[in-house]
Amino acid sequence: MTATLVRIGDTDLTLANPDDDVRGRAVFDRKGEEVGSVDGLIVDEDERRVRFLEVASGGFLGIGQQKVLVPVDAVTAVGQDDIRIDQDREHVVGAPVYDPDLTVERTYADDLYGYYGYVPFWGAGYMYPGFPYRP
Repeated sequence: MTATLVRIGDTDLTLANPDDDVRGRAVFDRKGEEVGSVDGLIVDEDERRVRFLEVASGGFLGIGQQKVLVPVDAVTAVGQDDIRIDQDREHVVGAPVYDPDLTVERTYADDLYGYYGYVPFWGAGYMYPGFPYRP
């Protein structure tokens, strides 16, 4: 991985279609349990693609929240107010904690893809997922 992964809010990049901005939407697991909400998007500056959702869970009014990254490969549905993923809540909550002040390095990204069971975007044969957007 030679790409630089950054929070979209820390760049001058914008989404081509503002309706595709999923920040603030609730995230639900494959059983329909709420995992948290999308707090940010981690993008590949070179290819200008979202690679991870920054998901915040727990806490109260932002205090005590835990943030984890979920690969966009986990997304199975994008609704008006929510996102569905193919992982279990417990698995997501148990993911390595994300520190927004640090750059996402290859070792960390590699660990995340392995943790969730996906091929990394720099791996042979990787295809960016097609998303089942709003009907």
